[in-house]
Amino acid sequence: MSDNDFIVGLDIGTTKIAVVIAEVSANKNLNIIGVGTHPSDGLRRGVVINLDKTVRSIQKAAKSAELMAGIEIESVYAGICGDHIRSLNSRGVVAVSRNGNEILNEDIDRAIDAAKALSLPMDREIIHIIPQEYIVDDQDGIKDPIGMSGIRLEVDAHIVTGAVTSAQNIYKSVHRAGFKINDLVLQPLASSYAALGDDERELGVGLIDVGGGTTDVAIFFEGSIRHTAVIGLGGKNVTNDIALGLRTPIDQAEKIKLNYGCAFTKKVPKDEFVQVPGIGGRQPREVSNSVISSIVQPRMEEIFYLALREIKKSDYMDLLTAGVVVTGGCALLDGTVELAEQIFDMPVKIGDPIGFGGLVEVAKSPIFATGVGLTIYGLKKKYDSNIEYHEDDTKLFHNILNRMKKWITEFF
Repeated sequence: MSDNDFIVGLDIGTTKIAVVIAEVSANKNLNIIGVGTHPSDGLRRGVVINLDKTVRSIQKAAKSAELMAGIEIESVYAGICGDHIRSLNSRGVVAVSRNGNEILNEDIDRAIDAAKALSLPMDREIIHIIPQEYIVDDQDGIKDPIGMSGIRLEVDAHIVTGAVTSAQNIYKSVHRAGFKINDLVLQPLASSYAALGDDERELGVGLIDVGGGTTDVAIFFEGSIRHTAVIGLGGKNVTNDIALGLRTPIDQAEKIKLNYGCAFTKKVPKDEFVQVPGIGGRQPREVSNSVISSIVQPRMEEIFYLALREIKKSDYMDLLTAGVVVTGGCALLDGTVELAEQIFDMPVKIGDPIGFGGLVEVAKSPIFATGVGLTIYGLKKKYDSNIEYHEDDTKLFHNILNRMKKWITEFF
């Protein structure tokens, strides 16, 4: 496979592994040609807890995608998440002292270095440094200061950090599965590439990605990311609640959630019933859909209220003109939009992936938002010089990967 022709996104989730293979057309558009999924039982809340199980799940999902696409995967863009992720905003300030006071790339590099000069614990590492805007001599709102004249250059940057060992275990899993990692990308950032439009990013929008083990929150305003957070609850908690409340096995609870779950009890007819299998061979019994919804809604409410708290923390609550976009597996639950609109008190829509061709009907689902977003990120990194990640960020993360490779070599 030629890396110039194909881009692969690897979404390593708590409940599923998803692999998306995209072909780059002559006019640099993406066409999805392969999609593969497999249940994931080696992770908890986005963190690897069983390396061998994670490796097998990655290999099986990749094999399904390869068979569909008719190619062999060599390298991937992998997502990283988990409740170990932390983020903050930082400002870097430098002086421009050369003749003419023209701002060059090296000045931006120095400003980024100043912004990332943080005191971090030994077990944490910077994953992303994302410039939000530049300020030249008190003139703010500048996206690209190259070539401008100024004496003082400042940068407001969003910095995402994660546990070194968690990133290391993701790298190990992908490496043992037989693939190279082109880059590790924070999953809500990847999802934003697939689920959000440029106008939404500009006007202000909150992205809520309700995954299996965690819920990711990302706030965008004026085209830049302003706040990210990870909540340690997700669709798996909804499934567990159903299993406990209805006294049914976990696998049956998952099927009930997917087929009959509703996050808004007012939408559920009271005269509809579902056969619920018993545990350990016990007789099945009939349960009304309204009872199932009464179990699902409180957990979804909790997730959305925690997301609302994160949005309020960002100080952008009143600036989200485009409202909220919900994606991830739980976005498919009936009543999600109605419940979210009630809690957030703003317009809400489901974030289906956009911006690609090919197997649109297969991949156009919220469960593939991260996988598709990773391929779009890979495309931008290869061909778009305006990708929002600063070049210094790429160098920094490859330094981290190189350090991980050194650690891996010591184990093999």
